[in-house]
Amino acid sequence: MSCYFEKKIWRSVCVGGLGLALSGCAPAVPSQTEEQREFHFVEGEKRIDAADYRGAIHAFEESLEVNPQSAAAHFDLGWLYDQAVRDPAAAIYHYERYLKLRPNAGNAALVQERIEVCKQELAAQVPPPLHLAAAQRLIEQLLAQELQLQDENRRLREALNRWNAYCASLMAVRTNPTPAPEPSVVPPGPVQPTPAAVATRPAVTHFDRLEIPAAREAAASRTHTVVAGETATRIARRYGVSLESLLSVNPGLEPRRMAVGQVLNIPPPQVSMVP
Repeated sequence: MSCYFEKKIWRSVCVGGLGLALSGCAPAVPSQTEEQREFHFVEGEKRIDAADYRGAIHAFEESLEVNPQSAAAHFDLGWLYDQAVRDPAAAIYHYERYLKLRPNAGNAALVQERIEVCKQELAAQVPPPLHLAAAQRLIEQLLAQELQLQDENRRLREALNRWNAYCASLMAVRTNPTPAPEPSVVPPGPVQPTPAAVATRPAVTHFDRLEIPAAREAAASRTHTVVAGETATRIARRYGVSLESLLSVNPGLEPRRMAVGQVLNIPPPQVSMVP
């Protein structure tokens, strides 16, 4: 919850600058602009207050369809992608659109600072380039594997030719009315892989055959019956899942319109695998 309030405080500071930029008056009593009175924009603000961030994103995107020049909608989308759903690329786009529409905004410096932070997050997600020596070793390994596959393909073709010759000799014996000796072609045996090919095959471990059907079935069949006073956020926190995952397994669920006795599907908890 403390993280939620930190987001609200940060957004309140930025929105103060947004009100200055859009209204052009003192921040004590900022007047609402036309874009802030738009129906979908108002709905997006309500969903932010209810911590329904996905719904807020949808509402602000619809607000942009009505008014593509809505700086306020771009700012709120930038904040949501930056602080709520963690999509730095989308946050950068909407922050930059906001600054382009309101270059003299009172919170321009803070928004530009968040753009730089999002760029750093994107850069951290890019894997480092392969070292030249490591890349050379990888190329050599791939070439060796290709040679092994070519050799195995050659041996398979030779075996196929021997089988075709053997089958042809059998057909000749059956179609010949006079007694004939047994076919001289010996049926080929199974093709044995080369030692190098065997060495390159991945080993099968006990973990590859590990199955836990009972645990999976139990995790997949969890449900919860809503009681009086419960909220979707409280139910998600009780079962150790995120609000987004709870909403994803309950299509059509309205968090603010849940009825007592309503049965909700509970997603399996997120498990971190430590190597």
